Amino acid sequence: MSFFDRRAVLAAVVATGLAAAGVAAVTTTARAAGGCQVDYSVSSQWQGGFGANLTVTNGGSPVTSWQLTWSFSAGQTITQLWNGSYTQSAGNVSVTNAAYNGSISTGGSVNLGFNGTWNGSNPVPTDFALNGVPCGGTQPPPTTPSSTPTTVPTTPTTVPTTPPTTPTTPPTTPSTSPSSPGGSLPSSFRWSSSGILISPKSDSRHTIIAAKDPSVVFYNNKWYVVLSTVDSNGNYGMAQTSFSDWSQANSAPWTYLDTTPIGGGYKTAPMVFYFAPQKLWYVTYQEGSNIGYSTNPDISNPAGWSAPHNFYTNGVPPIIQQNLSGGYWVDSWVICDSANCYLFSVDDNGHVYRSTSSLSQFPNGFGDGTNTVIAASAPNKYDMFEADNVYKVDGSNTYLMVVEAIGSDGHRLFHSWTSNSLTGSWTPLAATQSNPFLAASNTTFSGTPWTQDFSSGEAIRSGYDQNVTLSPCHLQYLYQGKDPSANQDYNHLPWRLGLATQTNSTC
Repeated sequence: MSFFDRRAVLAAVVATGLAAAGVAAVTTTARAAGGCQVDYSVSSQWQGGFGANLTVTNGGSPVTSWQLTWSFSAGQTITQLWNGSYTQSAGNVSVTNAAYNGSISTGGSVNLGFNGTWNGSNPVPTDFALNGVPCGGTQPPPTTPSSTPTTVPTTPTTVPTTPPTTPTTPPTTPSTSPSSPGGSLPSSFRWSSSGILISPKSDSRHTIIAAKDPSVVFYNNKWYVVLSTVDSNGNYGMAQTSFSDWSQANSAPWTYLDTTPIGGGYKTAPMVFYFAPQKLWYVTYQEGSNIGYSTNPDISNPAGWSAPHNFYTNGVPPIIQQNLSGGYWVDSWVICDSANCYLFSVDDNGHVYRSTSSLSQFPNGFGDGTNTVIAASAPNKYDMFEADNVYKVDGSNTYLMVVEAIGSDGHRLFHSWTSNSLTGSWTPLAATQSNPFLAASNTTFSGTPWTQDFSSGEAIRSGYDQNVTLSPCHLQYLYQGKDPSANQDYNHLPWRLGLATQTNSTC
């Protein structure tokens, strides 16, 4: 996770338009020095409730699991925590690592956050300890600067006077990340892969031969995966599953989304995220002639997805029609900044497209798609083929774009590019067959590799909202692979899901 090295204790008013509500949302940060460092930020606060984020930096020897403890001095209570598991007894809090973030190198960091309640006052904790070792140091009192930050948060301009009534509704997360990450993206990558974690699952109505195109978020101590399914007739659909630990992934039950209001028909290649301004979960998917989406107030209830809606009023945007030339319009991706939301897609023909909607008009602001542009392209269409992902890299002004490619040997792999803006140009990072982002050539397995193809998937994010953030430390990527001996036509290939973990992190 990002390394947040600040030399002073800061406090800032981060919400706008709160005076009318009579509530101030104040962000304070506390730093403890010694064997560990903890940056604790109250990201939002309302009457009786608050949200907080923590960055924990390990100053000692590397650890493979961790426990962070502290005490609240004024009766604060945690109600919901992410990126870890917690217990609380009176004011004493203990947080242990999640399944995916237990290792912290020397100088490395992890991020976690929570929602809580307060009454009377909300002082910053001062007695943090990592694996029983006090972080040390004292906490100066918070100060309030004379002006609000220039970065506009993506949260609504009003703050509730009562806590959310639905326990599974996530907090609205801040739009900015620490400015000094402990690591950065390398110019080349190395990975190790798990075995098969998720295999096809059938029932009396669904004879499934492939599990593919996963989209994954970690929320409320659970993994939620929405994926594409392919049945024995080559028909595409979607399913949702959830579990607490990856060891449970293959046995976790599925909900086939054609049994929900999403309905049947061609719907595939999902992406799931939480749109904080509306307090709604979104799942997007390709429909052939449009990009569809459904919403849900509670991701833990897959039956709660709405009936389909379309992003574009007139189907395929004109610029995409003009450049398909035998390709196929596939694989949508949504990412937002503080002002706009961007809808990316690809065409199996060497083009990545970008459409723009203002944040306030999302999801209806894409209109007829006439503002769609070619965001990136490759002379060889197989170098920028399909399955596009775009992430905001924590602690930086960098965006990472990952796109599936097809190598000269016919195997699937991923290339990557970076940009300092979602509307800027994209610079190759690891974008060749000899230097890929993720491929058989830079991935090791324990035992015989179960796949030589690394295809449509996405990275494990550091958050789950519309900002689509990614830590540059210890990347993980959930991908689809297949038996190397499988030679069926594409729509009958036996795809399975595995998880690759970066082994050459700079953190």
